[in-house]
Amino acid sequence: MIRFRLRERMADLSFREGRVVSLLEVAEATGLARSTLNRIANVRGYSTSTDVIDKLCSYFGCSVADLVEHLSDEDLTT
Repeated sequence: MIRFRLRERMADLSFREGRVVSLLEVAEATGLARSTLNRIANVRGYSTSTDVIDKLCSYFGCSVADLVEHLSDEDLTT
């Protein structure tokens, strides 16, 4: 399963900038719908396009590996 680490990236940015970064702020800055970001952050197994991943990586200044994680079936059962 693919796991998005959107909340972690938001927390990192919040820490670096010393302020709270909201989903609404990310949505406005990236042009993505807040509902899409909410699903990425909260719906287990949510699937999205590479365009969305690209916009998020550009916004956070991170690589795909920093935003997306692959979990094996073994990882899910432990």
